Amino acid sequence: MSEKIEKLVETAHRLYMEAIALLDKDPVQASEKLYKVVENCIKILAILYNIEEYEIAKKEGTWWSKLLARSAHKLSKLLNNDTIVRAWQAGFDLHVYGFHEEAYTQQEVKNIIPIVEDLLNLTLRIFNYSK
Repeated sequence: MSEKIEKLVETAHRLYMEAIALLDKDPVQASEKLYKVVENCIKILAILYNIEEYEIAKKEGTWWSKLLARSAHKLSKLLNNDTIVRAWQAGFDLHVYGFHEEAYTQQEVKNIIPIVEDLLNLTLRIFNYSK
């Protein structure tokens, strides 16, 4: 299990760094990479806290956006920390408007980075504590 989480952590960190590097050249791809950071962080926390949505994703063999959304809300409540749900909302916004619709400018993507970074840092702190 920890190997799976470790891989998700490494991927989230790598994607974050790639998004930052891409921001000036390609805000569309930076948007999607930041969304994937959020997605991975929620998966990590869902696994660590073994919430029902993780079990459903395992059973179904995939994480649907509705499971990620439910996980974000449940984890925010469980941890009494709105960072998770705020990052999910921002990440999904990046996924739809920044990536699919290609509607966000570099500055609009840049404005969302601190929210994604907060979730990444929270996830890393919790993961290190849980090791």
